[in-house]
Amino acid sequence: MNMKKEVKKAAAATAWNPMRQLNKWGVRSNHAYTAGLISVGISFTSWMISRGKNDSKAQSDRWGLFIGEWAPTFFALGVGLKMEEES
Repeated sequence: MNMKKEVKKAAAATAWNPMRQLNKWGVRSNHAYTAGLISVGISFTSWMISRGKNDSKAQSDRWGLFIGEWAPTFFALGVGLKMEEES
């Protein structure tokens, strides 16, 4: 039984954890949340600029959606970093 705990401990020590690595580099959850909010603003702005250039509505929507997909990624990174900060 003790051997299982040692194996688990060794596996945890050698496993690569991207959230831990980002945390070591100084990236915090607030940084990711801020990036998510900024990407929402950039998404809206790019959509508006595209509409102003008389691009087709479909092209404008593609620009907005492309950048809009970044926000959930940044928010998910923020949650993962927050969990790492609290552990």
